[in-house]
Order: sequence, then C-alpha cells, then structure tokens
Amino acid sequence: MLLREDERGWLAIGQPSHAWISGQLARAWGNERFGAFEPFEEVCLAAEQHDVGWAARDLAPLHNPGTGLPRSFMEMPLDIHLGLFTDGPRSLESQSRYAALLVSMHGWRLYARREEDRAKPADAEAIRSFLAGQRKFQEGTLQSLGADRAEVERNSLLIWTWDYLSLALCLGWAPATAKGCPTADGLVDLELKGDPGSGALHIDPWPLAAPGLTVRCEGRRISERFADSEQMRDALERARWETLEFRLRDRRT
Repeated sequence: MLLREDERGWLAIGQPSHAWISGQLARAWGNERFGAFEPFEEVCLAAEQHDVGWAARDLAPLHNPGTGLPRSFMEMPLDIHLGLFTDGPRSLESQSRYAALLVSMHGWRLYARREEDRAKPADAEAIRSFLAGQRKFQEGTLQSLGADRAEVERNSLLIWTWDYLSLALCLGWAPATAKGCPTADGLVDLELKGDPGSGALHIDPWPLAAPGLTVRCEGRRISERFADSEQMRDALERARWETLEFRLRDRRT
C-alpha cells in the first residue's frame, strides 16, 4: 500500500496499481540512447507484476495504530514483507518463468541492499534465508530458461528503474533521481522534475520512444484516521475510487 497525502486526506494506492505504472513505462521505453530490451513481452509482464505478491494483502491492509491509517509498504512487519516477496515470484511462475525470475530478482535486490548488521539477529537470519532461497530459485529458473545472464541482469536493473520512477510519481517525490539506469552502452542517472508551468513532469535524459506519455494508476480516497482494523477496512470497502494521471514530457520539446 502506498499512501499519497494531499489537502483532502490520503489516496491509498495498491502496490499492484503502482506496478501498473512500471508496466506502462516499460511498454513506452527505449530510443537511440537507451536502446531496446528483450524479451519484450516477458519484461513488460514482470514490470507490471513485480508486486503481484501484494494483491490480496492490499485488499485487506494492516492497520497502523500509531497513525490510524493503513500500513504503507515501508511499515510492514518483516515476516509478512518477506512472505509477500517470496510468494510473488512463485505465483507468477505458472504464467511466465522469465517474468517470475525478474520479479524474484527485484525482491532479492531490495533486501541485498539492506544493512543486515543493523538488524536484530533473528531479522538478519530471516533476511539471509530469504536471499538464499531467492538465489536458489533464480539459479534453477536461469538453467531452465537457458537465459543470458548479462541480459537478465540488465532487464532487472530496468525494472528497478521503473519501480523507482513509478514510486516517485505516486508519492510526489519529484525532484528525484533514479540511479544506475541501463542505456544502450552503460548506466546513467535519470532526473525526474516537475514543471510548475505546464503541470507535466520531465525525465532527463529522456528515455522514451515518443516525446510524451501519460501514465495512470488507481487508489481509494480516505479522509480520516481509524481506531482499529475493522473500522479501517470497512471504510476502505466503501471508499471512492480515484484515478491518478501523470503527464511525462521531454523537456526538449
């Protein structure tokens, strides 16, 4: 769950809806500088489904008694968080092994960057077990596919980039920097900035095939804090749905 705060309260955006933006970016991605990616459909599917493990949880989110709001993705208990990133790739395996591989690598990459020495001993051990399990899954899937490891790594970094950009859009982080995005011949940092005059957002350098793109996601509107899970979930069931749109434009046009 993502919580976007504004003057009317909060928009509760499901993780899979944020991931939908990643998929929209993937399908519009690539130009002379940034190149193409293959296999196209499998990578786009992985981008769109990289948070597939969250689908059921975001329909019945956990309550945060400290805020009175649904728990955001950054407030989830470790065991639940690890479970979602374990179940996601396996649920996708029956649809596409390649997509499942990339989704597994995404969760692995997220936890590989955490500082285990700062975690409690039990948490550090759970993270190490998760990382080892995902590496085992990835190695078996790589062998099954006979996929090129360098290509898979590049595609995984692309999904990491799309995930960051879609989070930045949904949570209003601009200006923000997506670091280490693959291009046709190396890595580059992408700058996401807003344009107060037009209301559009610019990505520099521009990575898309067309000079502009509008992406969208959906969320449920909440305007109050809740005393407990039952009250919160009842309100979410009755909440009005809203569509968020973000206009991306090449600043050179």
